[in-house]
Order: sequence, then C-alpha cells, then structure tokens
Amino acid sequence: MNEPLPVVRTVDHGTARLLPDVDRSRAWLLTVDDAPQSYVDLDDTAHLEFAYTRRIAHVIDAAGPGGPLDLLHLGGGGLTLPRYTAAVRPGSRQTVVDADEALLALVLEHLPLPPGSGTRTRAADARRALEAAPAGSYDLIVADVFGGSRIPAHLTTRECAEAAARALRPHGLHVANIADGAPFAFLRAQAATLAAVFGHVCLMAEPAVLRGRRFGNVVLVASAAALPLEALSRACAGDPFPARVEHGAALRRLVGDARPVQDADALPSPPPPPGSFSIG
Repeated sequence: MNEPLPVVRTVDHGTARLLPDVDRSRAWLLTVDDAPQSYVDLDDTAHLEFAYTRRIAHVIDAAGPGGPLDLLHLGGGGLTLPRYTAAVRPGSRQTVVDADEALLALVLEHLPLPPGSGTRTRAADARRALEAAPAGSYDLIVADVFGGSRIPAHLTTRECAEAAARALRPHGLHVANIADGAPFAFLRAQAATLAAVFGHVCLMAEPAVLRGRRFGNVVLVASAAALPLEALSRACAGDPFPARVEHGAALRRLVGDARPVQDADALPSPPPPPGSFSIG
C-alpha cells in the first residue's frame, strides 16, 4: 500500500499544505504558510488533536439540552469542528463560511465531508455572513477566523459582536478563538467587547498562557443566557493539557480598564512571536 503524499497548493491567502500523519493512517495536518490550521482524522472525526479545538468542542457538547444544533462556523480550515459536531450531535444543521474559496475547494477535494454531515460550505466574508444571517437563526456561532496568523480587524469589534448576538437564539452561544500573550491588551479588549454585548462571558485557556509565560490560544464564550460553567470547567480540567475557565470577578479583574473595540478604532490581533505556531 502506497504511503499518502503531501499535497501543496496555492490558495487565495497563501500556500496550503496537507501533511499526512505517520502515526494515524488517514489523518492530516493542514497548514497555511507553514502555520498549523487544522488536524483531521478521516477515520475518527471526533478525534481532536489541537487543544483549543477540544475546548470549543466542550462548548458544542454542553450547548442546549442535547440533540441536533444549528451552527454557523466562521472560518473553515479543515472542517474539523463541523466533522466533530456531525459525529457527536447527529442531525445538526451546519453552515461553514470561509473567505478562502480555494482553500475550501482543496479541503473538500482531499478531505471530503462524511455523508450526512448536514454541512453546507460557502466562500464569503465572515462579517458579511453574520450581518446577513436572519435573526435568531443559530444555537451556536463558532468564530475561528485568521488571515494568516492574525484575526482581521473587522471581526474584533462591538458591531461584529452585535451582529452575532442578533443571529443567535436567546439561549445561543458565541464562541471565539483568539491568540494573545502578556500583557493581554488584545484579549482584555475582546473580553470587554463581548461583555458589552452579551450578559455572560467566560474564557478557557491553559494556565501557562494566562500567567503570561507564553503566547497562545484563548477561547472566549459569550451568551445572553447563563453559561454552562460547571460542565465546561469539568471538561477542561480533564483534558490532556488542562485549562482554566475564568468568569465573574476573576474575568473582570483581567479585563480591568479595557474598553470595547469599535469599528472606527479596530486593529487586527497581534502577530505571534516567531515560532509560536509555525512548524518544520
């Protein structure tokens, strides 16, 4: 049997590579300009290799009373989380929006979605897709959008968060993956922005990141309704790389005097230090 070969293709926003995992026969790492984007195991779509995707998966697991969900994924990557959702919450209706049409085509060609995934994909700007969504359309919005290694400025603002809030049902959850390091100016502003729109906000991150020892991913969760904090805390504590769930007074102390970001003063997320996420 021939070993799978890497796939390299120029996409709309860089050079994408699909790299086979030597330890798992049908698993692949997707990179764009050498920055890891997604990991997909076609034989086990509930397997999540990246720690931050496991934290988002905990939110998917805890959302609502169980059963199918209506999800909007902003940012597609390897379609890891839509595959996970289809596996653990069958019957869910999912829409994936990604601005990189060529990347979507590459992923769908080489890593096709399983039959019955309930997933539609389309190439579009994430902010425009949010603003065009009918009110009360979704139980869950997952925002994991990076242009290269940075979140575009127009996706970091109060106006964008308000569009997400409008698209969610009253119990719906908005989940955002961001990356930052000490002194956390971007993280603090993003938490302040979500808190200005939603009644309840928490974050999930590894202690080393929160202590400022390294640059890394932080997952923010926001809702108009109470968050499933106990379930999230229990799940994060049991991960291979345990994370803390910060909320309430602890989160307010972290936010401090940070102000919500407006469209008029928005900036992209900070560039990661060299070597933070690159490979090879």
